[in-house]
Amino acid sequence: MMVRSPTLSALPGVRHGWFTREGGVSDGIYAGLNTGLGSNDDQGRVRENRARIAAAMEVSPDRLVTCYQVHSPDVVVAETPWAPADNPKADALVTRVPDLAIAVSSADCGPVLFADGEAGVVGAAHSGWKGAFTGVLEATVDAMERLGADRGRIHAVVGPMISGEAYEVGPEFVARFEAAGEDVGRWFRPTDKAGHARFDLPAYIVHRLARAGIARAENLGLCTYADEDRFFSYRRMTHRGEADYGRHLSAIALTPR
Repeated sequence: MMVRSPTLSALPGVRHGWFTREGGVSDGIYAGLNTGLGSNDDQGRVRENRARIAAAMEVSPDRLVTCYQVHSPDVVVAETPWAPADNPKADALVTRVPDLAIAVSSADCGPVLFADGEAGVVGAAHSGWKGAFTGVLEATVDAMERLGADRGRIHAVVGPMISGEAYEVGPEFVARFEAAGEDVGRWFRPTDKAGHARFDLPAYIVHRLARAGIARAENLGLCTYADEDRFFSYRRMTHRGEADYGRHLSAIALTPR
């Protein structure tokens, strides 16, 4: 039902998990643990799936909070729970409140979980290419420091997401990164199609995290596109011409001290 990182598991007072599609009540193209409030799945099933995630995180369903993701660098500080209908527009959450599980949604983009166990501050970021490119990762680290964390103690781990082997992009995409001074030879590998390339977004995310000066940045190395049994994938849905797709949640919480 969930994937955990040995790095984050070793930190005191931190609970976390990247939830797979296994263990839910949805069916059809959403089969399993679909948590997408914006999907066309039966909303009662989505709520039950999210309640199961809350239980796995050892919080009540009302203390599992998410955001309305817009591929931005914006970060919200979670201090009290809110209803899904009140989700703030942002792509990252940080908190220092125990038993408040913060979570981000994904289905190919990078779900990144952050923790400073000593300070008791955690974060969760939804990082697709646009979020990574415009600074959502660095903004999350900055927001954690404002809550008392120290970037020299922050550990960040990239969960299941689309791998470089499955992520083909066009020439305008590569040009955007080149114009910004990024090392395109490091992140893009040409394909047989003229001007196209495979983009290693997980490696780019880890690079941005390391450049932010945190203690440790790592990638679990799990591909949502390739592993259909465990993961939903927006790009796989697109290639198949399916009508919709399921979403995962990735969550982190602090235990009371």
